[in-house]
Amino acid sequence: MTQSATAAPTDAAVDVVDVAKNFGAVIALRGVNLTVPAGTLTALLGPNGAGKTTLVRILATLTRPDRGRVRVLGLDVTDDPARVRAKIGLTGQYVGLDEALTGRDNLVLIGRLAGLAHRQARSRAADLAELLGVADALGRPVRTYSGGMRRRLDLAASLMTNPPLIVLDEPTTGLDPASRQQLWEALAGLRAAGTTMLLTTQYLEEADRFADMVHVLSRGVIIASGTPARLKCLVAGRVAEIRLDRPDDAGAAVSVLARKVALTARAEPGSGRLTMPADVGVDTLLSAAAVLRAGGIAIADLGLRQPSLDEAFLALTGAATAAASRDRP
Repeated sequence: MTQSATAAPTDAAVDVVDVAKNFGAVIALRGVNLTVPAGTLTALLGPNGAGKTTLVRILATLTRPDRGRVRVLGLDVTDDPARVRAKIGLTGQYVGLDEALTGRDNLVLIGRLAGLAHRQARSRAADLAELLGVADALGRPVRTYSGGMRRRLDLAASLMTNPPLIVLDEPTTGLDPASRQQLWEALAGLRAAGTTMLLTTQYLEEADRFADMVHVLSRGVIIASGTPARLKCLVAGRVAEIRLDRPDDAGAAVSVLARKVALTARAEPGSGRLTMPADVGVDTLLSAAAVLRAGGIAIADLGLRQPSLDEAFLALTGAATAAASRDRP
């Protein structure tokens, strides 16, 4: 599904039309069109260098576009950057806190800089710390916090002015699974309260689980948009999978399938799991299993399943890269 440059609905929290940005000879964005409906969680996915961070910086008024129009909560980011900044929260993968200050002092300082009265800032800090599970640590210096606690305190900082839009730029990068889960529990509460969120993430399962809409960015343009389920269907309806008894047999299995049944299989490192193109039918899958068994490679399980968002993402971006290579003079 290709992007459309048609006008966004009036209730759009973010409306990006034909945005381009170059850094010298490097083309970061080539004409991006994106709509984030109010009250939704929209995920922006793309490989490194796709342009995600550049787009986030434009939305946050940290970088000006070379071409196109960007409106955030009805405000033009170029004409009215100060009002845009006052209405959004930005949480990134690098926590911007003063390590010498306590958690409370960090939040109160940010609230005061945003124009809150001291008592109001302290009250808001306490409420957010309770919501995000860091209330017991508010009186401690931030340098004593764990990585997950710092990330949640950073999220609290971005929420001090109760913004209607939060931009989450890879917020869980580097966190352990427990900390990621705690952060998402906090975000789920904000989402339920109607806060609009734009998420970039390296963890595609987060987009699959939480996003209402997903946009795939590759080489500076959006190459596909839709719900997670829709993007999976764009690639194919099912994925063939064989799980081996011995993970060490994976390399040999890939070779056997290529030679004997002309199947291109992908081995998941260390798991003994082979995946094959989604157009592989039941008969071909059974033939592949028979060939492996005849070659002395034991099979634990086989079947057909829906592709994951990771597989859809790899297929979409891989196709875009291949097409770009063909078009290059």
